[in-house]
Amino acid sequence: MLDLELLDIAVISVYFVGIFWIAIRVAKKSKNGDDSKGYFLGGKDMGWFVIGASLFASNIGSEHLIGLAGTAASSGVAVAQFELLAGVVLLLLGWVFVPFYIRSGVFTMPEFLEKRYSKNTRAYLSVISIVAYILTKISVTIAAGGIIFQAMGMDFWTGAVAIVVITGVYTTIGGLKAVIYTDMIQMFVLIAGSLVVTFVGLYHLGGWTAFTAGLDASYFSLWKPISNPDFPWTGIIFGAPILGVWYWCTDQYIVQRVLAAKNIQQARKGSIFGGYLKMLPLLIFVIPGVIALALSQKGELLLNTPDDALPMLIKVLLPVGLKGLVIAGLLAALMSSLSSVFNSCSTIFTLDIYKKIKPESTEKHLVLVGRIATVGLVFFGLLWVQFIDNISDQLFKYLQSVQAYISPPIAAVFLLGIFFKRLNSKGAMASMITGFVLGIARLVGEVNKTDLQGAFFYFCDINFLHFAIFLFVICVAVLILVSLLTNSPDYAQIEGVTFHKMSMVDTRQDLILSGILVCILASIWIYFS
Repeated sequence: MLDLELLDIAVISVYFVGIFWIAIRVAKKSKNGDDSKGYFLGGKDMGWFVIGASLFASNIGSEHLIGLAGTAASSGVAVAQFELLAGVVLLLLGWVFVPFYIRSGVFTMPEFLEKRYSKNTRAYLSVISIVAYILTKISVTIAAGGIIFQAMGMDFWTGAVAIVVITGVYTTIGGLKAVIYTDMIQMFVLIAGSLVVTFVGLYHLGGWTAFTAGLDASYFSLWKPISNPDFPWTGIIFGAPILGVWYWCTDQYIVQRVLAAKNIQQARKGSIFGGYLKMLPLLIFVIPGVIALALSQKGELLLNTPDDALPMLIKVLLPVGLKGLVIAGLLAALMSSLSSVFNSCSTIFTLDIYKKIKPESTEKHLVLVGRIATVGLVFFGLLWVQFIDNISDQLFKYLQSVQAYISPPIAAVFLLGIFFKRLNSKGAMASMITGFVLGIARLVGEVNKTDLQGAFFYFCDINFLHFAIFLFVICVAVLILVSLLTNSPDYAQIEGVTFHKMSMVDTRQDLILSGILVCILASIWIYFS
C-alpha cells in the first residue's frame, strides 16, 4: 500500500484533468472526426518533437516501469540492453524505412506489405498484428497497471477497467492527434516522476559511488555470458535487434507516429530524437530497480517479488506530493501505451480488414468503425492476462519472449523485401507461415515444457533471444529459396517500395546527430561492462 494522502490525490487529479483538457482541445481544433486521414494519421502534419516524444511515451508502458525495475532488482542492469539497442534501431527506422513508408503514402504496415508483395501478405499481417497487440501490449499493460492500482489500495480489476475506460474515451474523441499530443505531455510527467525516484534513491544510499560499492559488480554489467539464461551477450547482439526491427520499424503501433509526419525530414528527425530518449530508461527505470535491491539488502525495504521494486521505492522513499507526481508518471505510462495501442488496433481493423470487406464505406463510417473496434480487443486482452504468469514471473521478460516468437518472420519480409527486388509474394507467405508455425509451437511448448523431453524440451527451453536468431535464419532461408524457385515479381508494381539510390539532401545535421547517438551508446556499453 502506497498510503496516498490528500496532496498526492490532488496531484494525480490535476494530471487527469490536464490530459482530458488537452485531448478535448486537440479534438476540437483538428475537427478530424469525419476524415480517416485526420483521425488515423492526425492529418499528416506532425513535427519531429511530438513524433519523437510520442515514440518514447507510447513505447514506455507500465510493463516497463514495473517490469524493467523488477528484472533489474532480480538480475541487474543487463535488461537495459533492449532499451539501448532500440535507440540504434530507431536510426534504422529513420534512415532506411521512413523514406519508403512516406513516399508510398500508406496508412498501415499491412498496406505497405500489399504494395511490396500481395493482398495475402496484407491480410496475414493484419490478423497477426491484432493478435500480437492482445498478447504483448493490451494485456501486459493492463496487468502491470493492476500492480499500480493494488499498491494504491484499489481492487486490481476495478482499477484496470477504470483506466482502460478513461483512456479509451479520450482516444475515441481525438484519434491519433489526441494520442500524440497527450503522449508528449505524458513524456514530461513520466520522465520527471522517474527521475525523482532515481535521485532520491541515490541520495538515500549516499550517492553513486556508495551505491555501486554496496553491490556485486555483476549487477552493473550490461554484458552476460552465453550461458546466462536471460540475457546472453550473443542473444543481445544478434537476437535483440531482430525483435527491434519488427517492433520499431514494422509495427503499426510505433510506425503510425512517423506516418503522421509532415514529410520525410520531420519523420527522420523524430526517429532520431526518439533514439536519444531511449538512452534514458537505463537511468530512470532500470537503476531504480537495482536501488531497490540495495535497500532490501540493507533491510530498509522488503521485496516480496522483484516486480514490487518500484512500488516499494515510492512507498518508502518519497514524501507527500512527490509520491503523487510519481504515481501520475506511472499512470501516464499506462495511459500513453493503451491509447496508442487502441488507435493502432482500430486503424488496422478498420482500414485493412473492414474496408476490404466493405470498400464502399464512407469516411465518416470508417471513423465510426474505428472507434467501436477497440471494445472487443480490450475484452480479449483482459481475458489473456490470467495466462501471463504461466510463461514468466517477470512482466518485461514475458513481453520480450512473446515478441521473439512472432517478430522474426515479419522482420525478414520487411527488411529483405526493401533491399532485394527478386523476393516475391510466394516466398513472403511461405516465410511468414513457417515462422508462425514454429513460433506458436514454441509458445505452446514453453507453457508445457515440464512435460517434454529431449529435443522438444531443448526447443522450448532455449533462451528466447537465441530462438529469435534461429527463427529469423529459418525465415530468411525460406523467403529466399521459395522466391528463387518461383516466378519473379512484377518489378513495375514494386517500383518505389524497394531500395534505390538514397537521397542525401539536407541530411548533414541528421547524420551528425545520429553519429553522436551511436557514440553515446558505445560509451554506455563501455562504462557498464
